[in-house]
Amino acid sequence: MVEKPEVLAIIPARGGSKGIPGKNIRDFAGFPLIAYSIVAARQSEGVTRVIVSTDSPEISDVAKKFGAEVPFIRPASLAEDTTPDQPVFLHALNWLAENEDYRPDLVVQLRPTSPIRPLDLIDRAVEIMSENPDADSVRGVVPAGQNPHKMWRIAADGKLIPLLTVAGIDEPYNAPRQSLPPVYWQTGHIDVIRPEVILKKGSMSGDVILPVLIDPDYMVDIDNLGDWARYEWVVREKNLEMVWPGSKKRHWPEKISLVVFDFDGVLTDDRVWVNQDGEEFVAANRSDGAGIRLLLNGGVKAVIISTEVNPVVASRAKKIGLPYFQGIGDKRRTLLSYLETEGCLAEETVYVGNDLNDLPCFPIVAFTFAVADAHEEVLRQADHVLMKKGGYGAVREVCDMILRKYEQS
Repeated sequence: MVEKPEVLAIIPARGGSKGIPGKNIRDFAGFPLIAYSIVAARQSEGVTRVIVSTDSPEISDVAKKFGAEVPFIRPASLAEDTTPDQPVFLHALNWLAENEDYRPDLVVQLRPTSPIRPLDLIDRAVEIMSENPDADSVRGVVPAGQNPHKMWRIAADGKLIPLLTVAGIDEPYNAPRQSLPPVYWQTGHIDVIRPEVILKKGSMSGDVILPVLIDPDYMVDIDNLGDWARYEWVVREKNLEMVWPGSKKRHWPEKISLVVFDFDGVLTDDRVWVNQDGEEFVAANRSDGAGIRLLLNGGVKAVIISTEVNPVVASRAKKIGLPYFQGIGDKRRTLLSYLETEGCLAEETVYVGNDLNDLPCFPIVAFTFAVADAHEEVLRQADHVLMKKGGYGAVREVCDMILRKYEQS
């Protein structure tokens, strides 16, 4: 039998990001950004060890929480804005060799800023390296969005000069795109490198570089907050088969007959005002109420199940025309009872929640939503994280999404 290679995944994550402060542990679609790379490595069949190289104790704590090792803290001199990858990986390999006598056969680089990865990407890349012993590295690439054969430089005299030439085509910049050689753009998803390339050649790629092709739908590189919002939308809306740090996400049910809403933190912003007489007041969103009425007019049922005992639950529910249950300690039991009593199918039911007491209901229904400011564990277990916060249009967002789905079907 061929012995399985020792494959070390290294995730470089410094703490001093200036473009997005705290970037590597900032919440991305419900999880710290770095969690996506750690989980991708841990789920891979080919990777045998996962470490994070960081200068930050805070990043170290988060990394360990998601199952990575942090055997050392990277020196500050190797965590500057202009520090390239090679000395960071050289430091990691030398430290492991000197302190643990550990020498991997292959090194996998997983950049946290490319969190949207196909499920099989790492194993495909490792397999390519294993089957090609003469290769120095494998690099993730996607088809380029712009063809460089139609790009130009401007000379000192102000004239345009073609960036590239093509053998057999005199003017590639005037040629049909289909007749030009295909070109590819490197991504930050993955690199697999032989350690000797890093240690002896002082390179992160070497001379013989092979491609692992990635579907352009997974193309992502987060550099600023605009990128952050755009790619969170991709995670929420495109239903990609991607590495996910939480429970396996379910797809939308074919039909939705019932929507179950929590009250506090979903139909309100989870705050309460109390006057001198002890009377409590909450704020509701008129847009949410209008969305629910549209939902009901579209033939979809809805119900409120709330732990809150304040009469405001009944008042608001009656105002928008919903049945309600309040003062509920066991939401799961109430939900099951309601489904049976009303003859509603669990596989046609969705749930909108924000806090831990909603979680027991999640496995019962076909699909779950978390408002944008939900508890972190709810964000992680929900099938879809909404863009809006509770009390600030999250319910309307759900209603509009459901109605659009019906229009498209």
